[in-house]
Amino acid sequence: MNIQIVAVGKLKEAYLVQGIAEYVKRLGPYAKMHLVEVPDEKAPESMSAAEEAQVKHREGERLLAQLRSDAFVVALAIDGRALSSEELSRQLQDLATYGRSHVAFVIGGSLGLAPEVLARADLKLSFGRMTLPHQLMRLVLVEQVYRAFKIARGEPYHK
Repeated sequence: MNIQIVAVGKLKEAYLVQGIAEYVKRLGPYAKMHLVEVPDEKAPESMSAAEEAQVKHREGERLLAQLRSDAFVVALAIDGRALSSEELSRQLQDLATYGRSHVAFVIGGSLGLAPEVLARADLKLSFGRMTLPHQLMRLVLVEQVYRAFKIARGEPYHK
């Protein structure tokens, strides 16, 4: 299976980069993981609703440009569907079984995802109602994808 994570902004924190690299390495026997970072839109601290919409739109265009037409797109959104680790594992297994071998997870910037990105998504996925930094979300997502493959194979994973 080919897993792609497309995210807004460049990850700068060394501890996050190292954590993601560790899980990508662990995923090697199960899937190909490809991470794509698109530039975030420079924006002032306080913006009008129209300015925020413009920022999300520009970032959204960059995200959409990275998605393959045949990809099953999972948008991370706070109002999305919450899945357990086991349910995410079954979802990925089902996609592979039915020939959807390219899955793209999309993570927006600090303002979230543009409506056009959410419209392209086959699934909106929530990791809960709490707001998490979008940089940290990458690490959490990679860990959960790794966990999903371990669950699918019936292999042990630390508790």
